[in-house]
Amino acid sequence: MPEAQDDAIDSQSPLDDDALARLDDYLASERLGEEAPDLIGAHGYLVALAVSPGEMPPDVWLEELFEGEPPFADAAERDEIRGLLEALKANAGSIMERGHRIELPFDTELDEDGEMAAAIEDWCAGFMQGVFVDEAAWFSQDEAHVAALLLPFMALSGLFDDEPEMAELVADEAQFSALAGQLAELTLDLYLHFRVPPEPPKGKGSATKKRAGSGKRGGKR
Repeated sequence: MPEAQDDAIDSQSPLDDDALARLDDYLASERLGEEAPDLIGAHGYLVALAVSPGEMPPDVWLEELFEGEPPFADAAERDEIRGLLEALKANAGSIMERGHRIELPFDTELDEDGEMAAAIEDWCAGFMQGVFVDEAAWFSQDEAHVAALLLPFMALSGLFDDEPEMAELVADEAQFSALAGQLAELTLDLYLHFRVPPEPPKGKGSATKKRAGSGKRGGKR
């Protein structure tokens, strides 16, 4: 199967339309208030959790997502919503574990009414919320490299608009769209950064092997 076609299959959501609509309805319900995340923001948050090298109990990240204990009608609804959120998180991790880019819930081409830009901002803000939940884990391995990979997420999130350097990165639509087009690849880069061990410096490892091999040959003599 061609890689591009395989990517498309792996990127399909584990939730059907009815399940996504159910989750969207819950997140948009008046019970949660205006500060509750929408479906796109929640997706960004869950993808960040899937990328993170740290493990967090579901009860903890659920409360962090809603900035408090979310209201549920009963235990059945709690299990249902938690299960839907966990499915989205697990699906993102499964796709990246195969070395594939996830499919993001927006188009990087901006529209005239600004809805697409708002969706990109919401997703990136959710992603950064997922980073902030466990910053120590995110920056425990090559902090400078991780910070560089996160720069587009930060600039597009709208959370750092008061910083001139960030504002300059998204100063016009072309720059905004170009950065948004990098998000899927950068997400995979971050995932792999935390899980693929760095290669040893060239020459150093081979020299060690040669010395070790020489010792073995000398022993046989």
